[in-house]
Amino acid sequence: MPDYLDDLRLAHVLADAADAATMARFKALDLKVETKPDMTPVSEADKAAEELIRGQLQRARPRDAVLGEEYGIEGTGPRRWVVDPIDGTKNYVRGVPVWATLIALTEAGEGGFHPVVGVVSAPAIGRRWWAAKGHGAFTGRSLSAASRLRVSGVSKLSDASFAYSSLSGWEEQGRLGGFLDLTREVWRTRAYGDFWPYMMVAEGSVDLCAEPELSLWDMAATSIVVTEAGGTFTGLDGRPGPHGGNAAASNGLLHDELLDYLNARY
Repeated sequence: MPDYLDDLRLAHVLADAADAATMARFKALDLKVETKPDMTPVSEADKAAEELIRGQLQRARPRDAVLGEEYGIEGTGPRRWVVDPIDGTKNYVRGVPVWATLIALTEAGEGGFHPVVGVVSAPAIGRRWWAAKGHGAFTGRSLSAASRLRVSGVSKLSDASFAYSSLSGWEEQGRLGGFLDLTREVWRTRAYGDFWPYMMVAEGSVDLCAEPELSLWDMAATSIVVTEAGGTFTGLDGRPGPHGGNAAASNGLLHDELLDYLNARY
């Protein structure tokens, strides 16, 4: 089996470059922000970071394809990088420091492309998480200064911490009833949002998280960090991986119950 460590090192180099670009424009008074057709914001920093990552990949991995949130798919082949230049753009443009660049490498396999490397870099809060298939998940300042991640051992909903993004999406999908029932059963709920709940599941500080509507670039990097930390990452339909258009992540021990609640009245 390939070890993917060279690809992981490259992903860190890409994240370093993106961090420098995004931090340079964070809280800039003249930051340009546009509204995309789906009514979500995109800043000049989103575009610049993705262009930077694409340029470096073209030089370092010219045979690999790239899929990014801002510029779509480019290239073909069995290896595809998936990039979200700023996950949490609404936070970014308002000066909230909870946002991250998500970089994943996926490989073609049975049932489609599967993440084999993931880096989640949140420079405004000074955190980075990463994983490579078969090598575990880590957090730290660099590859040489890192701590291994492991999900929690919480096995009862009444002891569990559940993180989510917002209520509106659950209501739009007709899942709000089951969602609210779940919030009443768990020990604690917090709406951290975006990439962060998944990283906290991987760290063991949160036990469950879910979102009703996501794109592949929102999930490719976070999913492998969760699974390499010993957790479970599926769609709300229970299908493993980041391909269902939504996400449920857990320490694994509580996953079936998580899905039962979120699908209870759907």
